[in-house]
Amino acid sequence: MDLTLSDAKVKELLREIVIELIRENREGFYELILEAIEEIGLANAIREGRKNKFVSEEKIFKLLEGGV
Repeated sequence: MDLTLSDAKVKELLREIVIELIRENREGFYELILEAIEEIGLANAIREGRKNKFVSEEKIFKLLEGGV
């Protein structure tokens, strides 16, 4: 006996499985999504920072020490 599923049925079953997993573990899913959003934000910030000129280490230490 062979069992065959159409692409539409497989897609529907996978959708149901994902929805059930989200319902059972909302907190874990929320943390996963939040972490992904934070990573995207960090990547965008890095990309934006690379467009500007680099600041010398000397200038950074002067600012940290209260100098201008």
